[in-house]
Amino acid sequence: MEFPLPPREAASFVTENSRDVYVDPEGVRRMAELLLPAAAAWRVEQWKSLHELNPRGADEAALNWVFVVDTLNFSFWAEQEEHRCEVHYGGRAYTGYWALCAAVNRALDQGIPITSASYYATVTLDQVQNIFRSDTATPMPLIEERHWILNETGKILLDKFGGSFLNCVKKCEKSALKLMYLVVENFPSYRDVAVFKGKLIAFYKRAQILVADTWSVLEGKGDGCFWDISSITIFADYRLPQVLLYFGALKYSKELLKKLLRGEMLLNGDRQEVEIRGCSIWCVEMIRDCLLELFEKSGEKPQGEINSVLLDFHLWDYARNHRNDMRGIPFHRTRCIYY
Repeated sequence: MEFPLPPREAASFVTENSRDVYVDPEGVRRMAELLLPAAAAWRVEQWKSLHELNPRGADEAALNWVFVVDTLNFSFWAEQEEHRCEVHYGGRAYTGYWALCAAVNRALDQGIPITSASYYATVTLDQVQNIFRSDTATPMPLIEERHWILNETGKILLDKFGGSFLNCVKKCEKSALKLMYLVVENFPSYRDVAVFKGKLIAFYKRAQILVADTWSVLEGKGDGCFWDISSITIFADYRLPQVLLYFGALKYSKELLKKLLRGEMLLNGDRQEVEIRGCSIWCVEMIRDCLLELFEKSGEKPQGEINSVLLDFHLWDYARNHRNDMRGIPFHRTRCIYY
């Protein structure tokens, strides 16, 4: 059995061999300098304090919420921005990933045990369509895929881990990488890999974000005190490359830029799609290293750890909050279960 290059090594390999995507070292440094003031205040606790839909607790129930949400954390982009899936919850309308979180919380409020493996292992398609119903005419994408993934994942969690994600976390001896590999080895829908230049490479977007969210919901304490959290890279999706392009840390060839501006789809595993994701990971690794260097030179000590997880959280929020500023900056359109 061939083992794929892990995300960081995969990203380095892709960047070295990329034809249409380029990491600009000057853009990386400029971006790190711009991020420096915000980075000084980054803390793992922000995951809860900045986002009202995330669970407040740090217990088994909160971990089971994280597991379900990240199992379904893929493909929220809209074919047309004006026609988006929306979920109304708590007096607000949520779109994208937050629509998923709002739908999960709405279901729990209605007494539907959507975070219980014994429920979602046998949940029907009709029930899934109801739980994740949109309050607009545009449904949540890939609802059939979400249904079978819930069934498959629930059965495995019951059969191998007593129906609780906490048991997965406990098996990993406070290692982020061990947890990532345990998830990938046991849950097929998390196996986010591609072939590039004849090599099998891994991005593991959802497995890595599951580790990051576990670390965050447990506030880096107890079972979530991962000694190697800095080994986790960013979670290569379609929003992070957009914000890196916006700041000039990432650059695209004219051919690729034209293709994305026309709204052409890229298939999961296509060379250009792999280049976008791989170069994005490596770009943020460089930004992180540059930030660490800038802090060392300044003598200032950040409040929390400077790692790719907190960088990803910050940049993803920035991309969401500045969508209007980035209207002319295309994101790549790939419809799949991996991101």
